[in-house]
Parts: sequence; C-alpha cells; structure tokens
Amino acid sequence: MYGSRYERDGFDFPFQALTRKETERYRRAYLDLSVRLGGAPKAIEVSQLHAHFDWAYELALHPAILDVVEKELGPDILVWGCQAFPKQARDPGFVTMHQDGTYWGLKSGEITTAWIALTESSPENGCMRVLPGSHKLPILPHVDTFAENNQLTRGQRVQAQVDESEIVDITLQPGEMSLHHVRIIHGSNANFSDRPRIGIVVRYMTPEVESAGPGQKAVLARGEDRVGNWDFMKGPPRFENVDAAIASHRDGARKHLAALTHTDSAAGRPGR
Repeated sequence: MYGSRYERDGFDFPFQALTRKETERYRRAYLDLSVRLGGAPKAIEVSQLHAHFDWAYELALHPAILDVVEKELGPDILVWGCQAFPKQARDPGFVTMHQDGTYWGLKSGEITTAWIALTESSPENGCMRVLPGSHKLPILPHVDTFAENNQLTRGQRVQAQVDESEIVDITLQPGEMSLHHVRIIHGSNANFSDRPRIGIVVRYMTPEVESAGPGQKAVLARGEDRVGNWDFMKGPPRFENVDAAIASHRDGARKHLAALTHTDSAAGRPGR
C-alpha cells in the first residue's frame, strides 16, 4: 500500500497540497492566532489546533492532503493531532534528531505526518531534516535534554549515531507538503535567515492505532472506523467567539503537553 519512496526511505516530498490563495488564507489565520497568543508562540503552545479553530480543522481534512495520505495509509484515515511549527526570522529554536513514536503514547496501526508549508521551508530558515531508511529501525532509546530553544516537549534526542552526510533536507515551497513515517529519525536546525518559517503538521493514523492515554479524541477524516478504538469529535469546533476558542485551546494544549510529558514510548509507560 505504501508508495515506493515512502516505503524505502520513510518520507516523500514535495506534494502540492494548497493553492496560492488557500496558502495565504491559512497563513493569515495562523498569524492572527499567533498575535493573539503573544506574537511568537512556541510549537508546544500551538498543538491540537484542529480541536479549537475551524480553519485548522478544515486544513486537516483538506481533500488534496487526504488524497496523498490515502496512498500511504489506505482509505480509512483518522486525525490525531494538528500543530504549528513556527520559526521567526533569526529564531534560535531547533529540533533535536528524534523519532516521533517514542513519546506519543500510540501503538499498533500506521501513523504518518503531513508537514504543510505556509511559507518557504529551506535549510537557511530551518527546514525539517530526515535520515532516510531510519523508519525501518525500532523505537530507539532517547535522552530528555529539556534544552533551551528546543521545540520538542522534552528536548528529546535519539541515542544513535547520525551521519550528517546522509541527512536529507525537506525543502518546500509555500503550499507544498511532505509525509514522514512515525519512526523516521528527523529534526531541524535554527532559522539563520531573515525570513520566518511556518509549517502546520497534521498527524494521521489508521483506525487500528490505540492510545495509551485517556481522554484523547480523533477525527474521522475519510472512510470508516471498523475498530472502535477512538471517540470522535462531532464535526468542526464551535465556539461563541475567538476568545472562547483561545481559552479552550490554552487548556487543551496544556493537557496535551501533560499527556506527552508523562507518557513513555508507544507502550504508554510513565515518562522517565
């Protein structure tokens, strides 16, 4: 069911996901939220966007994105998460090399991430970097660094030798996207340019995936759920006004962060 490059390397890009007009609209929506959150929110502060903002819910269920995901996961697709990964111009924020599956508390099934560029994403402004073929490895030991400027929840870093000469830069133009496997080793450098880098990631999974943490909900994005592992959101988020949505989002992002911080690996053990 996998596409050949995704199966071989654990990632594939670029795919055209959004039109220019759509890209501008979603970028404006994110920038408006960013201003309301203080102007420069960290990635961990803008998680679970689809559960609180209708534009993010709409983006997560965008047909062009789901068409790409379906080629890898099949016809039955759930949304688990939607998060922004912003870097301001000259932003020191970085992401250590890691595997997503280490700390999400998910097991079984298939999981992939769509990285959707709302601005150019290049080596100069801190694009994602991946180690081809590393998705075929098991979940490796990680160390929690909690390093300053690390955009990850714990500053986690994989305890493995990573040959820089093998790393591939995922360069994207605005409106393009990539896919990467839940076990691929990946990260990103700081933004050394005078341009911001804004990406929205959406975490997709098959219904067979199980959650190790209570209270998490998914979105049935396409197809059917024949398994019953998840409770589902009942349509897009509806709030009285944007202030109510932001208040709910702050609480939801806090709870999501707490769940990730206290969950260890796909087995769902307490964090070390």
